[in-house]
Amino acid sequence: MALMPQNKEPTDMRLLALASEHLRLLGARRLTVVAIAEAAGMTHANVYRYFPSKQALIDAVVDAWIKSVETRLTDIADGPDPSDDKLERMILALARANRDGLGDNPALYAAFRDAMVKRRPVARRHRLRVRTLLDRVIDEGINSGSFEPRDKDRAAVFVLDACFRFVHPVAVELEGDVPQTQFDQRLAGIVKVVLRALASGAI
Repeated sequence: MALMPQNKEPTDMRLLALASEHLRLLGARRLTVVAIAEAAGMTHANVYRYFPSKQALIDAVVDAWIKSVETRLTDIADGPDPSDDKLERMILALARANRDGLGDNPALYAAFRDAMVKRRPVARRHRLRVRTLLDRVIDEGINSGSFEPRDKDRAAVFVLDACFRFVHPVAVELEGDVPQTQFDQRLAGIVKVVLRALASGAI
């Protein structure tokens, strides 16, 4: 009887999984392509066939985490809930993802922060995706009458500005020692202000 071929994990995904584990354990500075290649049973030159640099490999790990966050936000935006509920849930989900990311995997979150600060492509794409989802929900709110902003573009910028300290990695790290209950209370207050401003036409 012929043996059935075994399904093998694609090499790039295997390298990404190894890089993710090395990043978690060692941090970006101590992570090396040579060590990842050895763990994968290949030469480091072969790793470069899939990822052209160590930074590209780290950015790919960051992007995988970012996409998991964006999937949650997209699910909320695609849901049947009223636009004001969607916007509140999106803000809370984004803040929670950042807070959890910092606590669960500090080295990965530091790499994400670095990408945001240096405005690398992986971070710019993330900002665009989040902004696109916000625009969608705000448009829905305008069409349903829940939101009455004077300027739609300014409304989206206002949301991001108001929530900056809860969703930008630099600010999230600075607030990392704030108790969760206090963090949640402050964020809830900001969300109320944002929704009230959008509904009243203050922005």
